[in-house]
Amino acid sequence: MFENLSDRLSQTLRQVGGKAHLSEDNIKAALRDVRMALLEADVALPVVKEFTDAVRQRAMGQEVSAALSPGQAFLKVVQAELQAALGDQNSALNLAVKPPAIILMAGLQGAGKTTTVAKLAKYLKEREKKSVLVVSADIYRPAAIKQLETLAAEVGVSFQPSDISQKPLAIVQAALKTAAASMHDVLIVDTAGRLAIDDAMMGEIGDLHKALDPAETLFVVDAMTGQDAANTAKAFGEVLPLTGVVLTKIDADTRGGAALSVRQVTGKPIKFMGVGEKVAALEPFHPDRIASRILGMGDMMSLIEEAEQNIDKRKAERLARKMKRGKSFDLEDFRDQLQQMKNMGGLGSMLEKMPGMSGMAEMAEQQVAQKQFGQMEAIINSMTPQERKHPDSLNGSRKRRITAGSGTQLQDLNRLMKQHKQMQKMMKKMKKGGMANMMRGLGGMSGQGGPAGMGGLPPGFK
Repeated sequence: MFENLSDRLSQTLRQVGGKAHLSEDNIKAALRDVRMALLEADVALPVVKEFTDAVRQRAMGQEVSAALSPGQAFLKVVQAELQAALGDQNSALNLAVKPPAIILMAGLQGAGKTTTVAKLAKYLKEREKKSVLVVSADIYRPAAIKQLETLAAEVGVSFQPSDISQKPLAIVQAALKTAAASMHDVLIVDTAGRLAIDDAMMGEIGDLHKALDPAETLFVVDAMTGQDAANTAKAFGEVLPLTGVVLTKIDADTRGGAALSVRQVTGKPIKFMGVGEKVAALEPFHPDRIASRILGMGDMMSLIEEAEQNIDKRKAERLARKMKRGKSFDLEDFRDQLQQMKNMGGLGSMLEKMPGMSGMAEMAEQQVAQKQFGQMEAIINSMTPQERKHPDSLNGSRKRRITAGSGTQLQDLNRLMKQHKQMQKMMKKMKKGGMANMMRGLGGMSGQGGPAGMGGLPPGFK
């Protein structure tokens, strides 16, 4: 996420951070590089100017010149202004209204609006403990209605049937009656998208907004469209009273122009970001955490929250008890840890959030690709329960049988055994808590330059 911008800014700020004294010349030079990095990231020009002017004003002032470490103080100024550009703090959904709270979703076709409806429904159901009803008013794309029905079943929320023969206004009015009668907490309305902004679309969605008076009107936009995302959001904001923005495909956005421009150009907060294709891949947008990640400082809070959400607590407790009793960390335990990592988005996603480790994320994903996790699981599944519990018992004939059964090579099995040994050593040091404790332990290291000395921390990365 934002790799290009992060690399450029981190490199520039490292050069400044080591200086014992800052002069007007080297501040200007650093800001020139920052400006180029932002423009190359497709950040809107007015946003770039406002950002660099704010940093220059603070960097030239008493705040930096009087600091014991001017270089570090300059970094703090950049981080603070970056956070301000992104929106200062997370803006939660305002659902404190008489039920059902209505969320109207708007956006262009192809932005991932329908998928985002399902992701948001899942988020509200699981994180906020809300009962959710979803409905599609997109009568122009029949597949959209069926897609939402399928996704609603996948995430376990209620779906209001609709048909292309109906009028959008009639669809949402029927959904509102259903939501009220069945005492749903939230109704999420998926509206029709277009390939480009047009008067007919704007008129239709404006009528729906007047009829529903939603608690939240969210604009869904593809982060990969860069500066265009901000301009499109602004155009929608001139017709609809938007309450916030959802940035999709942010995991694939190497530039970061949309994230940095949308808040400033529209004046509306980014409330959520889509970080993958899976229905669980939606995160609240925390400007302070994103600013920290862009500057290569990690995002331990998000990593710990993900661990809390995705880790199987029953398995973690069982492993903790086992380690307390002095039992060894066997291959069944290793398989469980691989599955936990996979649930958290893979090794690269985890490393990206660790302080000082973001540069290794891409390399780690190449070395231990998600498919390799599956290969490791296949190898372990091809073993007998006794072999998993006592991996040292594997001899030549057993290894041949396991590799044949899993469709792998002997070197794959040997690599797995080596990775298991690394994880086993780490678990002995930790003693208890498995993956959950590992996340908390890393959380305590936030801001200290990353998890140095944790050699072989994630299995498969060395």
